[in-house]
Amino acid sequence: MTISPNVIRHKAAVTRPRRETLNGHKSVNLWFTGLSGSGKSTLAHAVEERLHLQGKRTYVFDGDNVRHGLCGDLGFSMEDRRENLRRIAEMTKLFLDSGVISLTAFISPLAEDRARIRDIIGPDDFIEVYCNCPLEICEQRDVKGLYKMAREGKIKNYTGVSSPYEPPADPDIELNTGTQPLMECVNMIVDALRARGIIF
Repeated sequence: MTISPNVIRHKAAVTRPRRETLNGHKSVNLWFTGLSGSGKSTLAHAVEERLHLQGKRTYVFDGDNVRHGLCGDLGFSMEDRRENLRRIAEMTKLFLDSGVISLTAFISPLAEDRARIRDIIGPDDFIEVYCNCPLEICEQRDVKGLYKMAREGKIKNYTGVSSPYEPPADPDIELNTGTQPLMECVNMIVDALRARGIIF
């Protein structure tokens, strides 16, 4: 963790536990990882919809949306991807402090980077959700046409084609998003949050 020099952290009177009490649930981060087209964003938004209808305070950080603003200055080199994830992890910590359940949908292809994210956020606040979907199914979906362009050499360093994806060895939740129905996946995640005492 980088500490800024000559900066003293302010101790707030309204704390995370007080915010969680007001919200009626604990805060946590659900980190969705998987190949492009594996269903990360679709699942994250479906889980958020379920939680929202239950009166929970939530927010989804989607990889594409974040790159339009906070990380708009970054490219797709390994160094820029690493910085992109670092910024998201630090922002997620702020949302944890606010008492919100955050859902982050990022390919985050390297195990080393995901370990760093877990360290920044904190292992007790980080739930890794692996959207396990075969590459061929992801390519069949290819909603944005990016796999096609990567295969044609028009996009370089594309995860799963010309750049590696390292599947989590021991994810907190693993879902077979190529075959499992969406609502079944949503139910599994909500059940896991309830089992952990995040929601009641």
